[in-house]
Amino acid sequence: MRIAVDIDSTLHHHWDVISDVSMRRFGVKLPYEEQLTWGLTRLRPEQLEVCVRESHSDQRILAGVPYEGAVATVRGWHADGHFVQLLSYPATCCRRSTAAWLEAIGLPFDDLQCPTGRVEMCVREGIELLIDDSPLSIGGALEHGIVAATLVHPWNEEVCEEEDVICARDWRELARLLAPVVGVPAGSQEKVGASRS
Repeated sequence: MRIAVDIDSTLHHHWDVISDVSMRRFGVKLPYEEQLTWGLTRLRPEQLEVCVRESHSDQRILAGVPYEGAVATVRGWHADGHFVQLLSYPATCCRRSTAAWLEAIGLPFDDLQCPTGRVEMCVREGIELLIDDSPLSIGGALEHGIVAATLVHPWNEEVCEEEDVICARDWRELARLLAPVVGVPAGSQEKVGASRS
């Protein structure tokens, strides 16, 4: 199976980094539990861009702590022969430091992409499963027949309630829910849908 996995807020908790930069730079708190939409309304667009750029500095990337169970799960998929493509934020992708971080945490992968059109790239690359926290990416994946999964965050809880998305509170639960999906041979989408019911 061809699997694409987002990095920020999917492999590691990224919100605390954004919030820390926002508080230090602009004096604006961004409480995780209050981030109920995908858009940030407490920061102007240019302030948000500063926060995102700084949150992707080499130092901050290398300091990231993966969610418990994330590395073991993805490593297992890779060892089982699945294609693993990792996705980073396009405007600030630091390939060298991101690759160094992935090596340091022991997470093997086949490809690292920083696409501006994430869903379009997934379609082009034949991705069958996308794991991402963005409601936009989740919705786009579903529209193109790609299985979508996510860790539940305040900003994507609504899409989990309304859409046919595999949602989990942590990577252990996500691995369990995805086991029948990842085990389904490529092209057996009817069986994938049935396994999610």
